[in-house]
Amino acid sequence: MNDPQFQERYHRQLILQGFGLEAQQKLARASVLVIGAGGLGCPILQYLAATGVGHIGIADADIVSLSNLPRQILFTTANIGQFKTTAANETLKALNPTVNITVYPAYFTQRHCIDYFHQYDIIVDATDNFASRYLINDACVLMQKPLVFGAVSQFEGQIAVFNNPSLSAKRPLNYRDIFPIPPQAGDVLNCAEAGVLGILPGIIGTMQAMEVVKLITGIGQPLTDQLLTYNALSHQMITIKLHPNAQMKIPETVEAYMQIQYDWLCGNRVAGITQIEPYQIAEILSAKNARLIDIREPHELPEIQQFPYISIPFSIIKDLFNELQHHKLLLICQTGTRSLQAATMMLQQFPNTKVYSVKGGVNAML
Repeated sequence: MNDPQFQERYHRQLILQGFGLEAQQKLARASVLVIGAGGLGCPILQYLAATGVGHIGIADADIVSLSNLPRQILFTTANIGQFKTTAANETLKALNPTVNITVYPAYFTQRHCIDYFHQYDIIVDATDNFASRYLINDACVLMQKPLVFGAVSQFEGQIAVFNNPSLSAKRPLNYRDIFPIPPQAGDVLNCAEAGVLGILPGIIGTMQAMEVVKLITGIGQPLTDQLLTYNALSHQMITIKLHPNAQMKIPETVEAYMQIQYDWLCGNRVAGITQIEPYQIAEILSAKNARLIDIREPHELPEIQQFPYISIPFSIIKDLFNELQHHKLLLICQTGTRSLQAATMMLQQFPNTKVYSVKGGVNAML
């Protein structure tokens, strides 16, 4: 800590009254896992690295696309087609090479949470879907990890600190104390459906980063057992005090947690579509008339090496439904989102078609 570069890099924080060397040392010893490297995750990651958090984990299965750039400020046009974890790692290491970064280019499942959460002091939810929010929340409760939550839609955002010991409650509150019953598909639109002003996740993500720093260093008053809502159009902020919810139910064991199908729990299901795991691909392809269709765009990597497949990009697959309807279709994309969407469109037009979607997509096969 007597390193001249350390002193120079963090000088403004070291001379800050109420912060100083002790808080900076706490940051250097801390480990934080950020799940989601999108609109929220980018400012969170950038400020945690710049502030001096010693170990940062980055989990995201997606690749950088052109539509990400208005709000995902770690990336540039040159990063299009790269994994977000790869691009973020490069940018953060250039910003602060003293930070240790671990990347997980995968869609986080229960198994990932159980395997990796114990390595981190704080978990940050920067995802954009309800299935992930409940999955992450439940794992934090099981493994007794503080959770910094954030969400955005259109012009509004929310921030909260869950599962953090508090004098105001007999038990730390969690996401299920606000939303004990998961919404069904379509009840609440995500950013891809409702849109979001690019600056908003920067504001909310920065607030999340501040909550992480407060938890690590002990400064200020974290938003424990509180929900802060922010309106970008009026700059109005409202903080709501949360209370235990009697309807709240959490899986009490790892075994019970592993049995929950979070996609189904949150209504991500369509009659006639079966979501399969990557290990099931070979069995389905062995059936007569089965076809593996890669619906990614030509620039998306990596290529599928394990199985024979047909490339039909999502942008044109709808035009070929009539030709495909007589086959048993196994659709795959990068993360499993577009394949489920394409399967839904296929069944709406040809309801007798047998359609499978690979959960987690190509990223889950890595």
